[in-house]
Amino acid sequence: MMASTKEIIMAIAQSDLQARIEQAFPGAEVTITDLAGDGDHYKARIVSDAFNGLPRVRQHQLVNKALADLLSGPLHALALETVATA
Repeated sequence: MMASTKEIIMAIAQSDLQARIEQAFPGAEVTITDLAGDGDHYKARIVSDAFNGLPRVRQHQLVNKALADLLSGPLHALALETVATA
């Protein structure tokens, strides 16, 4: 007899994701868009002076590092748009 399996649903609230990014990048302008309505596919637009002088790849690495625990768990997909203030 096969045991039934339950699908594990993991998601993060849009407001929680925004708070995490704002905590990691104080003073940043953060806009979060839920791309699929499922709580685990988001787009984040982050405007921060922390990105000044950095190439886009490095900007994205900083965001990925700040959200590493979410990216390896409840957050399935995150499209990033990072913008330096200067």
